[in-house]
Amino acid sequence: MLAASVLVRHVDEVTVVERDKLPDGPSPRSGVPQARHAHLLMSGGARAIESLLPGTLDALFAAGAHRIGVPNDLVSLSAQGWVPRFPEMQFIVSCSRGLLDWVVRSQALRDNKISVLTGTEPVSLLGDRHAVTGVLVEDRISREQISLEATLVVDATGRGSRLPGWLTSLGLPAVHSESVDSGLAYATRIFRAPPSAASNFPIVNVQANPRDPHPGCTATLLPIEDGRWLVTLSGTRGGEPSTDESEFVDFARSVRNPVVGELIASAEPLSPVYGSRSTANRRMFYERLKSWPSGLLALGDSVATYNPVYGHGMSIAAQSAQVLDAGLAAGHGAQRIQRGIGKVVDGAWAMATNQDILYPGAVGKPLPLAGRVLQRYVERLVRTATTEAAVTRVFLDAFTLSGPMARLLSPRMMWATMRGPRREVSPEPTLRPDERERVTSPE
Repeated sequence: MLAASVLVRHVDEVTVVERDKLPDGPSPRSGVPQARHAHLLMSGGARAIESLLPGTLDALFAAGAHRIGVPNDLVSLSAQGWVPRFPEMQFIVSCSRGLLDWVVRSQALRDNKISVLTGTEPVSLLGDRHAVTGVLVEDRISREQISLEATLVVDATGRGSRLPGWLTSLGLPAVHSESVDSGLAYATRIFRAPPSAASNFPIVNVQANPRDPHPGCTATLLPIEDGRWLVTLSGTRGGEPSTDESEFVDFARSVRNPVVGELIASAEPLSPVYGSRSTANRRMFYERLKSWPSGLLALGDSVATYNPVYGHGMSIAAQSAQVLDAGLAAGHGAQRIQRGIGKVVDGAWAMATNQDILYPGAVGKPLPLAGRVLQRYVERLVRTATTEAAVTRVFLDAFTLSGPMARLLSPRMMWATMRGPRREVSPEPTLRPDERERVTSPE
C-alpha cells in the first residue's frame, strides 16, 4: 500500500495485485502470517509513513493505537541491562498489525487512481532480461490468467517472493542471497488489560542475551487497541515456547526476568495461543546484479526479512517506499533506485544478523574478524547506554531508524563507549510502583 501511495504521485493508474480477500476492518489475514504476533512501528518508520500518507498517525491513534515514548514509557531488559527511563527521545506506535494494515490501506485507497485486484496472485513477469513490461496474474479460484501491462512493476509480495526465480527465467544470473536463522519460534496470546492499566501503560520487554550458553528466550507485552495486551513469547532453537495454553504464563516467568509473567498471571485471556516459526533473516542482494531490467523494482520483505524480535521490518519497508518516491521524482532508473533500497536495508540487516548468529545452533555464515570487533563494540555501547543519556539517545536514534547508524561510530560515541558506564545498572525492572499497583490492584 505504501508503494502504491508513492506510485500514484508519478503515474496515472496503479493496480495492486493482492492474493487475499481483504477484510473490511482490522483483522488478521492469511497473507500476513506474522500478523497475530507483536509488531512495533518505530518512530523512523512512523515518520516515513506519515510523509507518504499524511494523517495516518492521527488516524491510528484515533482508532486506539498507543504512542509509546522511548525510553520513558519502555520497561526493557536489554542484553546488557535495564534500559533507563530517561525523558522521551523517540517513540514507538503500539497496536495490532491488523489495525495498522487497515488504517494504512484505508488512507492509501482514498486515491481512486489505486485499484486492488483481490484473490489474485502473480505468476510470472512479462518482458525480457532488459525490460519488464508487466506481470501475468492468476485468479486463485478460477485459475484464469490475465496479462497486466505496466510501465513499472514493484514486487512487494513479501517473505514468499518468487522474484529470484522469475529473474533467472528471463536469463539473468542467480541473485546472491544470505540467511541467518537463529531457529526462533513465537507464541502469542491476547489478554484483557486490567481497567486501570488499559491506557498509558508501558511496553514491557525482556530480551535474551545471545552470549548466554543456552537458547535465547524473550517475553514482550504490548498495549494495543480496545484495552488489550498482546503478549509474544519467543525462544531460539532448543528453547521454543509451546502453544499449550497451560504453559504460557510459566514460560513468560522463565525468561531472564519474570516481570511479564507476573503482569499477566491474573489477566483474562481473550485468544488461544498462536505459534509461528517464520523468523529467519534472509536477504536478496538485487543491487549487486550488474544487469537489472528497467521497469522492475522490489522492496520490503521481498528484499530482506528480519527476525521480527527487532521490530524493524515495517519501518524499513516504509523508508524503502520513501527511496522509491525520491528516485522516481529525480528521474532515476530502476537499477539506481534498487541500489538505494539496498542501502536502506544495510543497517537493520547488520543489527539483526550480528546478534542472531551468536545464539546456540544458529545457522549462517560466521562473522569475519572485523564484524566480531564491531559486535563487541556495540555490546559495550549498549551497556554504556544503560546509564549515560547521551549514548542512550544516539543508540535509540539508530535502533528506531530515526538517525544514521554511522553516528554510533562517531569520535564522541567511541570515547564514551570506551569509558563505559559510570554507575551500576539497575538490577530491578524499571516498572514504577504505581504501574505495578495498577495491575495488581486494578480496582
